[in-house]
Amino acid sequence: MDFFCSFPRFSVRVLRRVAEVFPWAAVLFVMALSVRAEPVFAGPPPRIVSMSPSITEILFAIDAGPRVVGVSDFCRYPPAVASLQRVGGLLNPSFETIVSLKPDLVIHQHDSLRVQQSLRELGIKTLPVNLVNLENILKSILIIGEALDDRGPAQRLHDKLEREIASYKTRLAGHRRKSVLMILGDSQDPLRDLYAVGKGTFLDELLTLAGGENILDRSLAVYPKVSKEFILRRSPEAIVEAIPRSNFSEAERLAHIAEWRRFPAIQAVKNDAVHFLAADYILIPGPRLLSIVDQLARAIHPELFDDEKKPAGQTKDARP
Repeated sequence: MDFFCSFPRFSVRVLRRVAEVFPWAAVLFVMALSVRAEPVFAGPPPRIVSMSPSITEILFAIDAGPRVVGVSDFCRYPPAVASLQRVGGLLNPSFETIVSLKPDLVIHQHDSLRVQQSLRELGIKTLPVNLVNLENILKSILIIGEALDDRGPAQRLHDKLEREIASYKTRLAGHRRKSVLMILGDSQDPLRDLYAVGKGTFLDELLTLAGGENILDRSLAVYPKVSKEFILRRSPEAIVEAIPRSNFSEAERLAHIAEWRRFPAIQAVKNDAVHFLAADYILIPGPRLLSIVDQLARAIHPELFDDEKKPAGQTKDARP
């Protein structure tokens, strides 16, 4: 399993010392650091630490929850994680806590280079996974399943997500995409701090899958700040406020609607097509992404779902 990354600290020190005495040994030093060691345990890793909510949700979704001994400070789902040891986050990982848990494997996102390097020096095996878009999420599920030597549950989750994604594509095929502005809307002053979902992001991909067309142009910013003038000029057919918490109250919803009604020239406001998607997993690229797609599709193309009963957690539009 060559996707594991590990190299004992004492080996690195010895090689570095040798390289200082014998310059030609520097080449060997670099080559040695590039080696990916095989896991020392026989069979699947019995003790796993997860460094992100997405990874934790995948592990539990493929029935690997009993093996998880530690999770990041931001992991909240499923409820079973409440009793697990916290190991910090991306910016403040507690390596002391991780070491104390004696993990056989630490799974982290691919861009967590500091975590990977530090754990490698401590002799702890890591598995980096890429979760930046749908394609890589599906691949990572299979990679994790292979690393755990339990491919069946991972393959079933992969196939389920792939099948549901295909069903939305089929259902929306032939229907005109609607122009949409998607905003991260957790501000007390909803029309002062407007940060939109940029092109090429995870949420933009879900928005496209749900039959929307992001009104933003491509930019270097993942979540660029947008002005009211820009929104008035583009006048999207629908506005979706993505609120990364589940306790978005009716009073808050009405307050946000009142602010939007100050701009009746915007198509979405004029046609009562301002929606709110409030969920604590809205920014988590994990197995619950199907719920996000479903709510987005129902908000953008309600005409395709008129014959169905609205599920719990349905997005609310701008009608007071």
